[in-house]
Amino acid sequence: MLRSKQGKAPGAGTILVVDDDAGQRSLLKSFLSTQGFEVAVAASGEEALALLETRRMGLIVSDIRMPGLSGLEMLRLVRRDHPVLPVLLVTAYADIRDAVEAMRDGAVNYLEKPIDLDELLDSVRHAMGMGISAGVQVAGPVDLPEGVVAQSSQMRDVIREVSLVAPSETRVLITGESGVGKEVVADLIHALSPRASGPLIKVNCAAIPESLLESELFGHERGAFTGAVNQRVGRFEEANGGTILLDEIADMPQGLQAKLLRITHDGSFQRVGSNTERRTDTRILASTNRNLETEVRGERFREDLFFRLSVVEVYVPPLRERREDILPLANLFAARFCKGRPRFSSSAASCLELYDWPGNVRELCNAMQRATLMARGELILPDHLPKRVQKAATRSTPDQEQPEAPGTRMEDVERTAILRTLRENRFNRSETARALGISRRALLYKLQRFRQQGYAVEAD
Repeated sequence: MLRSKQGKAPGAGTILVVDDDAGQRSLLKSFLSTQGFEVAVAASGEEALALLETRRMGLIVSDIRMPGLSGLEMLRLVRRDHPVLPVLLVTAYADIRDAVEAMRDGAVNYLEKPIDLDELLDSVRHAMGMGISAGVQVAGPVDLPEGVVAQSSQMRDVIREVSLVAPSETRVLITGESGVGKEVVADLIHALSPRASGPLIKVNCAAIPESLLESELFGHERGAFTGAVNQRVGRFEEANGGTILLDEIADMPQGLQAKLLRITHDGSFQRVGSNTERRTDTRILASTNRNLETEVRGERFREDLFFRLSVVEVYVPPLRERREDILPLANLFAARFCKGRPRFSSSAASCLELYDWPGNVRELCNAMQRATLMARGELILPDHLPKRVQKAATRSTPDQEQPEAPGTRMEDVERTAILRTLRENRFNRSETARALGISRRALLYKLQRFRQQGYAVEAD
C-alpha cells in the first residue's frame, strides 16, 4: 500500500531503531521501510550495542526511557566507539532536560512523543545528509470503505496518516471533538491492518459503571463477586487476534489504568477472581475528546499509560474546519434514511455548508434523518432542516448597513489567540500547545492550515 517514490534510499545505510516498546518498534520499522530505508531493530540498549559490533549502521533512532541501559547511557557508549554515527533520540515531554543533556553528549536531534511521522522523516533525512523531504509519499489513493468521506484536504491528511500506521502493530490514540468520526477512523485502521480478518471489539469506557468495567475488559470467574453466577470472557480475550478500541479512555478509573498498563506491556492479565495468568494478542486503539496531556498534568491520567497508548496520535478535525466534506456526508446520510435518491435545493445546500455543526458528523447525521422524514420525498428544502441550521444562512449574510467587524468571527479570534501564544512561547510547539490546553497534534494541524492561508507560523 505504501512506498517511497524513490525506492531504496541510495547509500543511506541501515537505520537501527531501539525501543523496549514492541508497538513503537513495529511502527518505526514499518514506516521507515516504506520510505526506502533498510531498518534493524533492538529491544534494549544492550541489544543495540551488540548489533553495532556486527553490523554497520547509518543512524540510530532510540527511545530515552528503557529498562536496563537507558538511551542516554547507550548514547555515551556509542560515542566512545562510533564518534560520527548520528543518533536521534525520542523523548516524552517530561524528559526535555534529558534531551538537552543528550544534545550535549552528541545526539543530532530529539523528537517528542507522540511522534509526528513527517517530522521523523525530515529529521532522519537531515541526519543522514539527504536533505528535507517533500512529505511522506503514499502510493496511490486508499480504497475507502463505504461510509468514509474524505473530500477535504484535512481528511485526506487523516487518511494518509491512517494508511501509514495501519500496517504496523503500534497503538494509536485517536483524538478530536465529540462526533467527528473517531470510531470510523478506528474502523479504517483495523480494515487496513493485517488483523482485518480478526475481530474489532469496541468498549465505551464512559458508558460502563466503574464497578463493572474491570469485568467487562478482563472477564471474571464464577463467584468472583455478588451476581457473578457464571464465568465470563472479557473483551480483551474476545479481541484476541484482532483489535480493541477503548473509546473515551480519559474516563477510565485510575485503579484500572494500572491494569491496562500491564496488558499494553506484554498482553498479560488476570480475570477478576482468578490468579491464573492469561495472555491476549490484541492491538489496542484508544480515543478521547479530551486532552490527555492536560489530564496527565492534573494527575487524573497516568503518564506512563499515556505514552503507552499514544505511540501515534491521529487528530480528526471538526466538521466546521473541513466544509468540503459536509455535502458529501449529507448526501450519504440522506440516502441511508430515504428510499429514493434525495436531492438538496441550492438554498438547503447553502444552509448545510454555512452552519458550524458543533455536534460534528453525528449532528449532521441526525439532521439528515429529520430532513428526510419532513421532506416525504426526494427534494430537501431549508424548511426540512432543523431551525438552527436554517438560521445559518441568515447569520452569514448580515445587513449591508451593519457589516461584521473584521476579526470578530470565531475562527479569526482562534487564529489570533494561537499565533499570539505561539510568539509568546518563541515558536515552541509543545509549550504553545500546553498553554492553549490542546494536544500538540491538534496545534500542528491548525498551524498547517494557517500556513496555507499565508500566515507566518515559523520564527524569522
